[in-house]
Amino acid sequence: MTAINVRVDGAAYADDVEPRTLLVHYLRETLGKVGTVVGCDTSNCGACTVHLDGQAVKSCTVFAVQADGCSVTTIEGLGSGGSLHPVQRAFTEMHGLQCGFCTPGMIMASIDLLAENPDPSDDEVREGIEGNLCRCTGYQNIVRAVRHAAAEMRGTQAEVDTAAADHVVRADEKAAQA
Repeated sequence: MTAINVRVDGAAYADDVEPRTLLVHYLRETLGKVGTVVGCDTSNCGACTVHLDGQAVKSCTVFAVQADGCSVTTIEGLGSGGSLHPVQRAFTEMHGLQCGFCTPGMIMASIDLLAENPDPSDDEVREGIEGNLCRCTGYQNIVRAVRHAAAEMRGTQAEVDTAAADHVVRADEKAAQA
């Protein structure tokens, strides 16, 4: 066993782990962070993506001992004060999910993308999430959700494609309808 000290979603943990324990298994089995999904265990799907010291990593490719002294953010650690993170909210509003299996990793990868590029084009979003697989959505609503969140995070009005989410009405349109 190897002793590790890690901060996960803002809380400090000190645990003894087997050196071969993957970070994804440590998060799920030891800490109960089950929002981090075990998808393929081969780094192909990206469902297990978390942030390690602010960078997106596939937690099935990182040993828990490698996270010693680091800060990890999982899908459960996003948002604050009971509010969703803008990317989480956009995935909901823009129907960026169907079965939800890939969603935690897709959101974590998208947040990493937006930290590097706060105003990505559709093609840049597709490139930024290319290490994450979704078998349900066809990606178009995911791209819309990421672009919608990007606009919100920049403090600008998002161009809403209502073909994807006709229930989403811009605030100025709501005011005009009232």
